[in-house]
Amino acid sequence: MKRATRILAVVTATGLGLTGLAGCGGRQDAGTSDAGGEVTCEVATETRIGIATGNATGVYFALGNAYADQVSSSPGSKVKATAAETGASVQNIQQLVAGTYAVAFSLADTAADAVQGTGSFEGQKQPVQALARIHTNFTQVIVRSGAGINSVADMRGKRVSTGSPKSGTEVIANRLLQAAGLDPAKDIQAQRLDLTKTVDGMKDGSIDALFWSGGLPTPGITDLLTTAKGQVTFLDITPLLAEMKKINPVYEEGSIPASTYGTPADVKTIVVPNFLLVKDTLDANVVCVLTKTLFDRKPQLEQANAAAKEISLDTARKTDPVLLHRGAAQALDDLNAPK
Repeated sequence: MKRATRILAVVTATGLGLTGLAGCGGRQDAGTSDAGGEVTCEVATETRIGIATGNATGVYFALGNAYADQVSSSPGSKVKATAAETGASVQNIQQLVAGTYAVAFSLADTAADAVQGTGSFEGQKQPVQALARIHTNFTQVIVRSGAGINSVADMRGKRVSTGSPKSGTEVIANRLLQAAGLDPAKDIQAQRLDLTKTVDGMKDGSIDALFWSGGLPTPGITDLLTTAKGQVTFLDITPLLAEMKKINPVYEEGSIPASTYGTPADVKTIVVPNFLLVKDTLDANVVCVLTKTLFDRKPQLEQANAAAKEISLDTARKTDPVLLHRGAAQALDDLNAPK
């Protein structure tokens, strides 16, 4: 019910990522334009924002809802946030630029494509900037035991979930398939499903393999590994890392600790950072408030999902090639200033 309420609130009450309701509780339209000048981190009128997250059983959704709660409940806050389930990265950026949301979670590779006008945004550079680098996404590729899949190349002819349409997972899945010499449109039976439907398909045997890019632990993957224990296994995709780095140097090798999902050993994989994004025109004072809340309320975010433990002032500015919004830069300066 909570999720449905949040989604309904975004669609019916806000309609836009940043909006005001004149004549309703004194709220006024704060506008989306950054007026320039000094960043004070003070928002004069109540401002409502929408946050684009991801699949309901993923880390984006868990952290996004917790973040919205903390933004709205911080003492004296005039920024009120609502999180919504989405298809994730590519869709999030498209809707961010369209004004449907004011803040969006995104994988760093998709964000890089957006500002460079490549990949899913071929020929159209997107006017987005970063609020901060946050946690790391781990590419989680899981196959059904007995499906005869020992590498990504073995997925030829198999029923494979490549993630929600226009998601960062789909971007990475297609790139991994291509790196393995497969055409995602022809060589597999692609199932473009969200994580909940993907997990259900893996459980009932209608899907042979899945790709998922998410933080640790991802609730949906925990569910799959718990209920289908012994019937599914992780795939090591690091042999494709060299090809992936040719596409985007942001890809790195990492490992999923055995303790995360109770696997026999750590699982080697490919990792990529996550960013929180905003439009480059979003009011700098709103961005400053959002950035400070991210760090001031980090303990509360960690309670929602352990991936929030990675959020750090040491890495927050590492968003190249995506520029850091000037409101976020001011917030990070303030947070790093000697007390």
